[in-house]
Amino acid sequence: MSDVSRPSPAGVRTAAVIPAAGRGVRLGPGAPKALRALNGTPMLIHAVRAMAASRHVALVVVVAPPEGTAEVRSMLDAHALPERTEFLVVPGGASRQESVKRGLDALPPGYDVVLVHDAARPLVPVDTVDAVIEAVRAGAVAVVPALPLADTVKEVVPAQAPGEPEPVVATPERARLRAVQTPQGFDRGALIRAHETVTGDVTDDAGMIERLGLKVVVVPGHEEAFKVTRPLDLVLAEAVLARRRLNDGF
Repeated sequence: MSDVSRPSPAGVRTAAVIPAAGRGVRLGPGAPKALRALNGTPMLIHAVRAMAASRHVALVVVVAPPEGTAEVRSMLDAHALPERTEFLVVPGGASRQESVKRGLDALPPGYDVVLVHDAARPLVPVDTVDAVIEAVRAGAVAVVPALPLADTVKEVVPAQAPGEPEPVVATPERARLRAVQTPQGFDRGALIRAHETVTGDVTDDAGMIERLGLKVVVVPGHEEAFKVTRPLDLVLAEAVLARRRLNDGF
């Protein structure tokens, strides 16, 4: 296992990169997924507020759809956000990986911990964000929040056509599996190195760190950090917000 030097916790600063350039076709036609309204507020604003809610986060970089950069800047200006947090908007790329790389490239010096957070996870609680940051500050190179699986998982031979039966080849031990969420937290140097050297099909940034031979650790995730992907997820997200308003008064 490779090793990387870590900055001392004193004076460590944290930035968050939010890739928000995807179209989100599974939600149906309309605006890019991150710009869809959730309880009257764009999903992206909820995600930005979730990152800015942590007092550790001093900068949020939003990676916007290339044709929507000005719109996203105006959107951020139009919504109340914590004054202690700075914001940057940069145009995204053709893939999520390229968009995250552009967000990393826009980071000024002085940020040693970097979060990468899906705009489609707008309701992650601040305690989860802080747990990820604190684990990186304690020495971990890469940290992911995750939940145990409720369902049994089967490994199959993928069907050649939609609707065809798929033969099962294995049943992984559920106790050893986790459903990964975001924000994922990283030592900045390791994440930059991963984006400079790792190519191919990688579904998340932690997977890129694994390709480098570096250790990734898991901290507890939260059920409200689910990904809004399909129309039913929007209904669930509205219900979560309604419960929060009832419990917290806002």
